[in-house]
Amino acid sequence: MNPARRAEIFRRFHTHDPAPATELHYRTPFELLVAVILSAQATDRSVNLATARLFQAADTPERILALGEDGLGDYIRSIGLYRTKARNLIATCRLLLERHSGEVPREREALEDLPGVGRKTANVILNTAFGEPTIAVDTHIFRVANRTNLAPGKSVEEVERRLLKVVPEQYRKDAHHWLILHGRYVCKARTPDCPACIIRDLCEYKAKTPSREGNVPTQS
Repeated sequence: MNPARRAEIFRRFHTHDPAPATELHYRTPFELLVAVILSAQATDRSVNLATARLFQAADTPERILALGEDGLGDYIRSIGLYRTKARNLIATCRLLLERHSGEVPREREALEDLPGVGRKTANVILNTAFGEPTIAVDTHIFRVANRTNLAPGKSVEEVERRLLKVVPEQYRKDAHHWLILHGRYVCKARTPDCPACIIRDLCEYKAKTPSREGNVPTQS
């Protein structure tokens, strides 16, 4: 895919949604960290339902640590792998208090040292909480990048490197959210909704689903 086509894709995303945001509910970087850790192999909706109750009772590392694993588990048991996530969150809260005065660090290495935090989660925190131009490649972004030929790669790390290289600088901070939302609601895994796609004419996917009207929608 040539640079002009990539730039037009992100221009359209920006025109369609100038201020994209995560669908996870949070008020502070710490609440975002908790929500992202809980979101692994879970839907944002299920996480939001659990954290709505949890954050009323405990919204700081000190308060969650005071709950203990069993107490925390009572709030998040509706989420998959909740026991492992409760254990990781308790350990993470302890390290935040011991090493970072209870604050979420802004450095990738420090974030990735926290239990339950890998590169993807660190990228989400850096981007969404602190405005860094990082791109956290999840299954949606991996699919969109490969299917459209925007930034094809065989691994998550390869797709991330290519996206950071080819996404125009002015769009890099918001690219993460645009691509996730596009993959979640339009460029879906089993049956992409190509007729509703604002970048259909720019996408290089060979097996597009047909338009209901037989035409190709474009976005000015």
